[in-house]
Amino acid sequence: MSDTAIATQLYLISPLDVSGEFPERLERALEAGKGVVTAFQFRVKGLDNHEAARLAEPLQAICAAHDVAFIVNDSVALAKRLKADGVHLGQDDGDPREAREELGREAQIGVTCHASKHMAMEAGESGADYVAFGAFFESSTKDKGDAERPAPDILEWWSSLFEIPCVAIGGITPDNCAPLVAAGADFLAVSGAVWSGDEAAAVKAFAKHLE
Repeated sequence: MSDTAIATQLYLISPLDVSGEFPERLERALEAGKGVVTAFQFRVKGLDNHEAARLAEPLQAICAAHDVAFIVNDSVALAKRLKADGVHLGQDDGDPREAREELGREAQIGVTCHASKHMAMEAGESGADYVAFGAFFESSTKDKGDAERPAPDILEWWSSLFEIPCVAIGGITPDNCAPLVAAGADFLAVSGAVWSGDEAAAVKAFAKHLE
């Protein structure tokens, strides 16, 4: 993942169902998001590694063809099996140091930090390549119950002190993303806003706010 092309970039997160026509949808989204979409997270639940790998492989190939980083959610073992570009860890998914040992120096390792500056600093000290704050808005994919909702200024705080990129996540749409971009988010992690409708149109709508 690189944050050099434009100020803020898109980090697409898959829906839980990536079967059927989803590879074609991903292709359309990445075609529409050239220079804007730089990472894709493979996020499925409740599947064994064999089935998950079967579903991941065509998506990984599409990402590679578009020079988009392919990140596996939660599972270091699956990321290693796929030789993925990296892994995204929740707070209960293991230590970034151990993930680094398993996946190597080149792997991109991200850590969910919710609304916690402390978690983010710990993640940075543990060698994370990026930290993710959120959910900033109501979200179907980041259902944390009563978890504290961060304000955009946490992005500004992080960006002013640390060089490690920060990701904003949770309920982000083209209509509400502007404050997060202004606050210094390196990446907007988006899922429902893209996959719930016309993915190409949604990516293009986000791109207008990232220029």
